[in-house]
Amino acid sequence: MLSLVDIDLGYNQQIVLPKINLLFNKNEHVAILGPSGVGKTTLLHHLYQQLSAQTCLCSQAKGLVDNLSIYHNVFIGGLARYSSWYNLTNLLWPFNKPQQHISAICQQLELTAPLHQKVSELSGGQRQRVAIARALFQRQPVFMGDEPFSALDPLMGLRLLNLIKQAHPSVICVLHDAELALAHFERIIVISDGKVALDEKANQLTLAHLSQHYTLADTVKNAVI
Repeated sequence: MLSLVDIDLGYNQQIVLPKINLLFNKNEHVAILGPSGVGKTTLLHHLYQQLSAQTCLCSQAKGLVDNLSIYHNVFIGGLARYSSWYNLTNLLWPFNKPQQHISAICQQLELTAPLHQKVSELSGGQRQRVAIARALFQRQPVFMGDEPFSALDPLMGLRLLNLIKQAHPSVICVLHDAELALAHFERIIVISDGKVALDEKANQLTLAHLSQHYTLADTVKNAVI
């Protein structure tokens, strides 16, 4: 799907990850782990830039429009499928068909707030599910998430991850939860000290292997929130 060969990655002319070499295959579930501030998000955004035509991105910033409803924030994910006239009319008088589809997605994500409710009135966990719903509504083969479950309890996060995996053949997620990565992803990449410290099949790894490359204290903290 994508090959990175000796790529320098960074932002504002600052190189964070020099000479990165990684291969990403189709139909693969990949977790990217590592301590905070080492370039995981930088790597994910580079992957998205290269694969944007076939990818939906659920970023930490979420990109939600606070003064719009849940419905319209989710519908933004499908703007490219419709004409400008359709999108403008739908903004003023929402059509039944997309409302039904978006309602079904929200039900799957256990998001029970009314579709007309403004995103500014939602909790952090609800906002995160709106962002995931918008990604699902894009109907792309590749899902990329940057801590997409950070505001959710572990059981809810797992249920949503399973929905994402069912809807997208390829999944690439930046995570803090190493246990989730080991149990529910096929491949784990660890970024540490400005390099790819580990790139292995998840079934060949344990928490002890991961702890050799970075402390798992943050993982434990995030797993019990």
